[in-house]
Parts: sequence; structure tokens; C-alpha cells
Amino acid sequence: MITVAQARAHLFDLVAPLPLEEVPLISASGRVLAREVRAERDQPPFAASSMDGYALKAEEVEREAMFKVIGEAAAGHRFEGRVGPGQAVRIFTGAPVPEGADFVLIQEDASRSSDVITITGNPGTKDNIRPAGGDFTAGTVMSAPRRLTPADVALLASMNIARVPVTRQPVVAIMSTGDELVMPGEDPGPDQIIASNSFGLHAMLRDLGALPRLLPIARDTMASLHTAFELAAEADLIVTIGGASVGDHDLVAEAATQMGLERSFYKVAMRPGKPLMAGRMGDSAMIGLPGNPVSAMVCGHVFLAPMVRILLGMGYDQPPLRQAVLSKDLGPNGGREHYMRAIVDNGAVTVFDNQDSSLLTVLSQANALLVRPPDDPARRAGDSLGYLPI
Repeated sequence: MITVAQARAHLFDLVAPLPLEEVPLISASGRVLAREVRAERDQPPFAASSMDGYALKAEEVEREAMFKVIGEAAAGHRFEGRVGPGQAVRIFTGAPVPEGADFVLIQEDASRSSDVITITGNPGTKDNIRPAGGDFTAGTVMSAPRRLTPADVALLASMNIARVPVTRQPVVAIMSTGDELVMPGEDPGPDQIIASNSFGLHAMLRDLGALPRLLPIARDTMASLHTAFELAAEADLIVTIGGASVGDHDLVAEAATQMGLERSFYKVAMRPGKPLMAGRMGDSAMIGLPGNPVSAMVCGHVFLAPMVRILLGMGYDQPPLRQAVLSKDLGPNGGREHYMRAIVDNGAVTVFDNQDSSLLTVLSQANALLVRPPDDPARRAGDSLGYLPI
């Protein structure tokens, strides 16, 4: 058995960042920016009014001062002339500030009669003008890599970036195995259960930015497993669920070896998730997860998520565990690294009493995995421990 850190190192050796591709801006949200991009223009491209009001000279602004209105400026329609002494231009939010003006009097501070305005309120000192390039200037960099948010997409649009260089999304084939499994919605036999792991991992991988592909359930025969591996052959990463242990019906390792698997390791000193297998099959990385529902999902968070981030070009460095204080005492840990389902709230972590690896109800309520090092001594309430958010 190897440690979790050793398993991660082996897994990270199996994957590398995928090549980039360009996608239309409309499709860029959620994708990973593969290289830096630079703004093609200033924003705003001109000094613009931030209020509805009147553009005039700041040096002339005082209460009861009067000005002649000589024109109008609206968004998309600038005033082409120049503002001289004693003159004003009616202006609306977003419109270019006319030449000669350096102050926008808000309309609530003015009264108008025909083409003459009088400052009737307190104009203050704020000029109500957004300077040219006040948000960003041509050449401003959006750095990579980064997972693009809707706000990033809006910024790219403002930068006039119509096509975005992103990392190709990794295709991940998900293969559930076992005669005991049926798909949700089917009628299970008396000795069968519903396949759940594959759907949970599909959702996790999709949220990470991968393109998960759910394969038909592979039965406990060599022929069925060979067919499933053939269907997965074009994937960047193959994920099998179940059948990787040492029982008479656990055939995944043997079938994978027959299909060309170069095994990297088998078994990890962790709980849950001990029967973990990994290697390469042709051009694909392969990881075999345990069949217990919680074990598979925990291994998804601990191993699959960082592998996908590497494939997406997000780097090999893993974020440090977050810290929280225990809300109650914990007994000593055993010889394997333990990932305990827990709830973190206001900086305190509460571990669920029942950590059985078959209980999806507990995993569904948890928002963290408390990480206990091997042979960690008993802990008291108030001790600080690391956790992985989920």
C-alpha cells in the first residue's frame, strides 16, 4: 500500500495539460483560459458622463450661475461642438463629454427655462465623469490559467475579444461494473441495486469542467469488460467503478491488463478508498475506484478533481487544506489517512458519528471531508484540523 501523497504523485504523472482551442465568446463561460489575452481598446474609450445632467466648465460651477444650453449629447451620439464660457450641453449617462467641458452638473441641481439653466442646488465637487480608460486600457492583460466566470466573459466582451483561447475539455469515460447494478428508473431484481456512483461522479466531473461520458454498465464477464474498455478507448481519462478488489468476481484489473493497462499502483492507505488502481491504457490515463458509493465519491474529490485540473492546465500544485476547530472530541485515528464526512459552519467542524462508506445520506449532508493523518492521536474539542471542502 502507498500513501495518499504517493498515489497523487503517481496519478499526476499519468496526465498532462491538454492542447488549447479557440471558442466563441458566447461559449467561454466555465472554460479554462489557456493563455493570456489583452484588451484591444480602452474602456471607456472616451470620457463619459456618469449621470444625466449638463456638461459645462468646472471653473464656472457655483450656485445661481446661469448657462446657455447649446446642444445635447446622448449615449452613442456625441455633441460635435465645443463648450465655451457660459455654455452647457444637455448630457445623458454614458454619453461622451464634449470638448471644453470637465464637469457634469446633475439635473436635480439645475432648473431650466427654454435654453437657459440655473444652478439651484449644491453642485458639490464630484465631476460625475468617468475618465477614458478608467476601467482598463488597450493592452490590459487577463492572465491565464483561470476558470472563466460570467463576469470574466463580460470583461472579455468589453475588451473586444470575440474568440477565446481555452484548454480543450478532457473527455472522461465513466464505467460502472457489476452484475448487481441497474440504471435509475429500472426495476431492480431481488439481488440488485441502483447504480449511483457513476451519476455522482458524472456531476462532479461536469462541474469541474470535464466532458464526462457515461458508458453502459459492464457486467462481470471478460467479454463485457473488454467491450466497455473498447468504448472508452478515445477518452483522455478512463474511470472504472467497482471490480478492482481481489474477489473472484472482481475482474476489472485482469480485463484492463488484457487490454494493455500498464499499472502504476494498487491500494492506497486511506479510508475510505483503499482498493484504488491506476495506470495507462494506450493514450488514456485510467483510474479504478472502489465500488462503495462514498469511497468512490471521496476518491473523486481527492484524486479525480486534481487530475482534471491538471488536464485543464490549472497546474499541479494542490490548494492547502482549510482549517476549522473541532466542535467535539475525536478518538485516535488508525493507520490509514481518514477522510471523515463532516459539516463546517462558522469555523467549527462537526464530524458525523457514522462514517460507514455505504451511507450516501451522510455524504449528501456533508460539506467537508475532515482529514485525519495516519495514527493521529485523540483530539479535543477546540483543536484545529484540516479539511477539504466538498
